[in-house]
Amino acid sequence: MRVGFGYDVHRLVEGRRLVLGGVEIEYPLGLLGHSDADVLLHAIMDALLGAAALGDIGRHFPPEEPRYKDISSLILLEHTKGLLREAGYRVVNIDATVVCEKPRLKDHIPYMTEKIAHTLGTPKSSISIKATTEEGLGTTGSGRAIAAYAVCLIEEVPVEV
Repeated sequence: MRVGFGYDVHRLVEGRRLVLGGVEIEYPLGLLGHSDADVLLHAIMDALLGAAALGDIGRHFPPEEPRYKDISSLILLEHTKGLLREAGYRVVNIDATVVCEKPRLKDHIPYMTEKIAHTLGTPKSSISIKATTEEGLGTTGSGRAIAAYAVCLIEEVPVEV
């Protein structure tokens, strides 16, 4: 078994969709980034890649690569799952926290959990997503950005003979 940790943060701007955990959330601001800038999925992917010692998402999905422009991070997560499988690992569980003042995420978390579990081929019970604020402190607390932290556990897949 191996443990991985991931973190991501993106600035909130006008003129972009807000996508978190593969779910589009109605909000007047969206996250700035080359892909859909889904900080939750980016933190999860970095945790998974790190646990398998496969580098980070910048290595596998470089922002200067045109094919990743505005791409859904669910597609990138699917690709990450394939990288893990090729390296001989599968996901045991993920625990993630989104840090933002607004919007409130409570009602969206079940949909995020479902999308992530489906994409990774894991039970929903192995995916934990939480949301918190920074009580008005810092970049996320001031409403200028959204951040996410993720930790995961992966295990080697037994080789079939």
